[in-house]
Amino acid sequence: MQGCWAMENKCQPQSREPARVKQILAGLAGAYPDVSTDLKFSTPFELLVAVILSAQSTDAQVNKITERLFKKYRTPEDFARLTPEELAEHIKGCGLFRNKSKFIVDTSRILAEDYHGKVPEVREQLEKLPGVGRKTANVVLGVAFGQQTFPVDTHVQRVARRLGLASGKTPEQIEKELCVLIPPELWQPLHHQMIQHGRKVCDARRPRCEQCCIRDYCPEAGKKGADSCISY
Repeated sequence: MQGCWAMENKCQPQSREPARVKQILAGLAGAYPDVSTDLKFSTPFELLVAVILSAQSTDAQVNKITERLFKKYRTPEDFARLTPEELAEHIKGCGLFRNKSKFIVDTSRILAEDYHGKVPEVREQLEKLPGVGRKTANVVLGVAFGQQTFPVDTHVQRVARRLGLASGKTPEQIEKELCVLIPPELWQPLHHQMIQHGRKVCDARRPRCEQCCIRDYCPEAGKKGADSCISY
């Protein structure tokens, strides 16, 4: 498998209730057709910068910042000429902006010096860049380069657990389970569909189960109390 771990064991939901899983996939695909990332970018490098900025920030916030930022700085070479303090002034509208400015400048310098200004298409190389973890690498590999990856953010994690598609406690564990349960060609679209569903319907604290297109297949639908409101 490209982008996810290969697993020898079968995921229990896959063998126990394939019909329910198919209904969930069909429902999400119908509710969120042709959905993709909300981040605005024109090159793989711009996407990488945007994803680094998106940690603990909304896509809307990031897009406001990058709309101005990418008019001045477009390439790794452009960003490599900045100091972290200079870049911080341009991105202070997002959370953790000082840490992010250092990550972006350091990553830009590595890309400019070691990769001829190109974003690598190999996971191991991406994850060695400052500020790039597994989720960020998955997003860049999947969205920018069309590889089969399943990025797991807080929305995917929450929706997957509520639907009973995964039971892991960490993004990595949930990614493993989903990659076994879901056909690889659906990893990227389902990732985006679950994000949209988590934002619009399956809210962390106040899930709108009455509006949910797949409530008939959700074991948590309509539950009262902590179980239905837990934030994963």
